[in-house]
Amino acid sequence: MSTRPTRRVVLSTGLAAAASSLVGGCAMGGTGGGGARDIGGKREKGKGKVSGKITVWSWDVAAKAMKRLAHAFEQRHPGTTVDVVDIGYDNAYDKITVGLRGGSGLADVLTVEGDHMPRFTGEFPSGFYDLTNLGGRYGGDFDRAAWGTVTGKKGAVLALPWDIGPCALYYRTDHFRAAGVDPKTLLTWDDYVTAGVRIKKATGHKMLIMDTIDTGILPMLLQQQGQFYFKGGRVAVDTPEAVRAMTLMKTLHDKGLVDYEKGWDGLVTGTKEGKVSTTPTAAWWTGTLTEEMPELKGKFGVAPLPAFTADGVRTSNVGGSTLTVPAQSKNPRLAWAFIEFLLTSKTNQVSMLKREGLFPAYLPALDDPYLGAKQEYFGGQATLDTFARLARTIPPVEYEKDDAKASDIMVSAVNGVMLHGKDPSAELASAARQIASATGRERVK
Repeated sequence: MSTRPTRRVVLSTGLAAAASSLVGGCAMGGTGGGGARDIGGKREKGKGKVSGKITVWSWDVAAKAMKRLAHAFEQRHPGTTVDVVDIGYDNAYDKITVGLRGGSGLADVLTVEGDHMPRFTGEFPSGFYDLTNLGGRYGGDFDRAAWGTVTGKKGAVLALPWDIGPCALYYRTDHFRAAGVDPKTLLTWDDYVTAGVRIKKATGHKMLIMDTIDTGILPMLLQQQGQFYFKGGRVAVDTPEAVRAMTLMKTLHDKGLVDYEKGWDGLVTGTKEGKVSTTPTAAWWTGTLTEEMPELKGKFGVAPLPAFTADGVRTSNVGGSTLTVPAQSKNPRLAWAFIEFLLTSKTNQVSMLKREGLFPAYLPALDDPYLGAKQEYFGGQATLDTFARLARTIPPVEYEKDDAKASDIMVSAVNGVMLHGKDPSAELASAARQIASATGRERVK
């Protein structure tokens, strides 16, 4: 999940990368992208009796949501018990990695962030149940980018998507109004830069906050163009798309439109103090604004992200999670039944959006009238409807088990360009060579 301010990792990728790098040890046997074995049983939704007990691992608002809905599941399935354990985000990937490596000690259901699933299934290909026969038929019901994170190299379905983080541009309506800028005119990133110069001149405010210890908005800009760090298994950090993204970031810096703050707290404080006029990020930022900055009600609006071309994609994705059944589960049928109950129910998905702010990857939930409701905090704008429309256009990208290694190298590349004025093309070419050497992969030609 990716919807609350406690998820500081959204801006500080170092923790996530450090946890993910632990995956690189001894993998359980097998090759390719398939799971351990098929769970078996009837494929019809809601059919087949289940019983017994399962344990579920999660954290933060996701654990809260599952604890709440577990009672309804138990009532629907007498004789079942669902024990949801909040293991905390900071220790989650250490615990999952140790369990996969040792072959024991894991819960029956695991929460895994979408971009982490390929890392685990790549290193532990026999560590998860193959859900294809039971869950494969839901592929068309989920956001296609999220669905790509739960399918293995051979097309096996190894989890179901839960939530996503469709991106848009949060903007200060008062800053834009003072500078005479209409947010509807920000169709491209060039428009965004031009508007930023105008807003800064008129109001003194910069355009966005970045942190010097991570890759900033680069991953968002890459996915907007349909790629991440790898393409077809090859290193792709020096493609024309990557150079275009990094050049944009350098332009924003060179024109004095970037405010550098430290970590999540710096982003929140800087936004609250009005240091910047926009935040290009995901739907979960709404929760941060309404909970931590209630005094700014009426001063924010939401618009689609600017695109790289006039007809380009105007969104991306930051965050999101999945639910999966590890091969060592003692009650995989019950584990699957609980996942299916949570994630393929429009009612449950909308409930989790209303109560816990988890933006559904399940497309039928996006048609619910709740998403069309006007939000007072945003001056009566139906912001959830904006995100719902954008969510259907998020480009799928390729995640690999070596993403953490690549991310570490890319942090240095971003800092080299943004803080030391290095040439984007040269710095990305250097990063591509380093990633190829560190991973043993070829580069995209």
